[in-house]
Amino acid sequence: MNNNTAVVEQQKLQQDTISVRPSKRSQDYQQIVLYKDVNPLDWEDWHWQLKHRIRTKEELAQVIKLTPEEEQGIKKASGRLSLAITPYWATLIDPEDPNCPLRRQAVPVMSESAIGPHEMVDPLAEDRDSPAPHLVHRYPDRVLLLATEHCAMYCRHCTRRRLVGDHQESNSVSRFDAAVEYIKSNRKIRDVLISGGDPLIMQDEEIEVLLQKISSISHVEFLRLGTRVPVTLPQRITEKLVNILKKYSPLWISIHFNHPKEITKRCKIACDMLSDAGIPLGSQTVLLKGINDRPYIMRRLMHDLLKMRVRPYYIYQCDPVKGTQHFRTPVAVGINIMEKLRGHTSGYAVPTYVIDGPGGGGKIPIGPNYILSQAKGKYVLRNYKGKIYTYLE
Repeated sequence: MNNNTAVVEQQKLQQDTISVRPSKRSQDYQQIVLYKDVNPLDWEDWHWQLKHRIRTKEELAQVIKLTPEEEQGIKKASGRLSLAITPYWATLIDPEDPNCPLRRQAVPVMSESAIGPHEMVDPLAEDRDSPAPHLVHRYPDRVLLLATEHCAMYCRHCTRRRLVGDHQESNSVSRFDAAVEYIKSNRKIRDVLISGGDPLIMQDEEIEVLLQKISSISHVEFLRLGTRVPVTLPQRITEKLVNILKKYSPLWISIHFNHPKEITKRCKIACDMLSDAGIPLGSQTVLLKGINDRPYIMRRLMHDLLKMRVRPYYIYQCDPVKGTQHFRTPVAVGINIMEKLRGHTSGYAVPTYVIDGPGGGGKIPIGPNYILSQAKGKYVLRNYKGKIYTYLE
């Protein structure tokens, strides 16, 4: 970063401002030809939103001005991690700007066909660490349950692109029986993270049965849900769903946010419903090149999350999954972001930056080095301003 760029970055940090220009149509979906005759009741129905997701190039061309790179990307993506954009998300996309951060997360491009030298199908070795169908057991006291392969929208940086998509899967919760039995048989497991896909895409009845099965295991102390629907399909957070979730306290929800532009009035309503029900919310963010890789953008995101009672939890280095090299930044970019957060803003606004060790190493925290040297009984430290201090034991 040259001196001029550094000055601009610092000015933006000090002002804590960012141009998060909403789409001109984001407040009125009926300005989009596809949705001009949709009544508000249908628009607020999450089933309607799922049924009317944008799935083809022809539909998307009625919403945005497609570039040749996007047209070819959509063609290549058919049959793999296919195109799927909720009508709600479509209203947030800038129709003219191919670099719109929300557009880049949702619309396939030809760059996905370029495979980087270190990219893998399953970079986290989840399939290797699966003792039962739908289950990943890597850490001693917790497991990951992959409840579904479906999402409201298919993010182009998806780590589980080998699994996620519109495949046929059983609607019976009995498909988790082997996973539940494994959890029952291993008394070290105290924490179960339910993810996918997106588990909140499941029907209310399926969600309740699954939560009941797992929470009834005596040594399971609490549950977690990993989801993106408050961001991509906030209509899914209904009073009925919230009433189901709050019955299984302690239950924590981690929501995937990547950019301040995702935090809309409708998203806030969804998060408020969950928080008001006593459900703690955290955020998980993937560091993405050209989307959120500037310190002032990330700081704004963290501040906006806190304002709606979502605690920043993790920033992930983008995993080396095949077809995502155009999203990946150097690790130094993430470290610089952490340098600009720690000490410069509230501790609650500072998540942990991690690399998921390729090959199944788990989450490894990465950050600036504040210990300059150490000897017996003596540590030489620096603070966020670069000032040096000595701590004696």
